[in-house]
Amino acid sequence: MEEAIRKADVLIEALPYIKKFHKKIIVIKYGGSILGEEKIRKGVLEDIVFLNFMGLKPVLVHGGGPNISERMRSSGKKTEFVDGMRVTDEDTLALVEEELQALNDIIVQEISELGAKAVGLNGKKAQLIQAEKKKAKIDLGLVGQITDINNEAVLSELEKDKITVILPMGIGKDKKTYNVNADEAAASIAGALEAEKFVLLTNVKGILRNPEDPHSFISTLTTKEAAGLVEDNIIQQGMIPKVRACIEALKKGVKKTHIIDARIPHGLLLEIFTDQGIGTEIVK
Repeated sequence: MEEAIRKADVLIEALPYIKKFHKKIIVIKYGGSILGEEKIRKGVLEDIVFLNFMGLKPVLVHGGGPNISERMRSSGKKTEFVDGMRVTDEDTLALVEEELQALNDIIVQEISELGAKAVGLNGKKAQLIQAEKKKAKIDLGLVGQITDINNEAVLSELEKDKITVILPMGIGKDKKTYNVNADEAAASIAGALEAEKFVLLTNVKGILRNPEDPHSFISTLTTKEAAGLVEDNIIQQGMIPKVRACIEALKKGVKKTHIIDARIPHGLLLEIFTDQGIGTEIVK
């Protein structure tokens, strides 16, 4: 009986959030090694389907870096990164798109198996993600800087109550396809859709003041505080592009951003539907 009452309490706690976020767009970025772990992926997709059934409008943007790197290794191609960007020639671009499309197909299929409607969108189709060649100190090849988002391509699918799953490829005015960073793509899409929330799923608890001390976890930051932590080298390495993506999304009008650990069972639901949450939220 006590267990049943506890479950009912959780549902009552979630009620104001379900009401508040009904019909609101939530953009979720999911990638890295956690995307390849089947058990974690199943839990994340269950949460996304739950959001959909609760009347929210989830949009999932995914990367696939580890899969791409593994594929390049097995095909004998060298992977070169400059400032976190993969140098992309035409052969690499074809391989990147192939791997992303395969992941996109898997995600759409698994969401469908969970009973929701889903559609996969390639960012270069319907001018969804518009890009130009990214300028850098070294020529990155076919790496793109996002210039615009065609939000109608996504909104039309959300109107049909479909969970929209987007792979981050861009198209230029020069008709060339560009490899774009998934965090940047997700932030730009969240801004263009005026999303209620932008959630980055990762494989760490959130932002720590001291990476060696799990008790130094920070639950809430303003954009100014987050930028200061990057400047002071407290936020480092792979967390930097995630924090910058959150700051960018907030600048573009997203209400609130979150960085959460996808390995925590139902972490996405706990972050959105409970008072305390489980990750780091970055707000204006």
